Amino acid sequence: MKIEVLYFRDCPNHAPTVERVRQIVRRMQISVNVREIEVTPECDLSKLKFVGSPTVLVNDEDIDPACRHGATYGFCCRTYDGNGVPPESLIEIALRDH
Repeated sequence: MKIEVLYFRDCPNHAPTVERVRQIVRRMQISVNVREIEVTPECDLSKLKFVGSPTVLVNDEDIDPACRHGATYGFCCRTYDGNGVPPESLIEIALRDH
């Protein structure tokens, strides 16, 4: 399994998202490294599947099923139901599905 957190510099939700993902990985007893990838404006956002900062990918798929097909990629802040950190349930479901 591959877990990546994509973010841009100074994103206030980057560190809390990484910590939340790592806590859930430990709780689910999954042996995997959480890789952090800094995205810059020069990057190919569609190739990275970067919907905004922070974006969490599990095996190259966004944890939010609504963002897996036809997503709008952009160098912007990302929210999950109005919050900048993804909910635990979204992360857990993505990890279970993979």
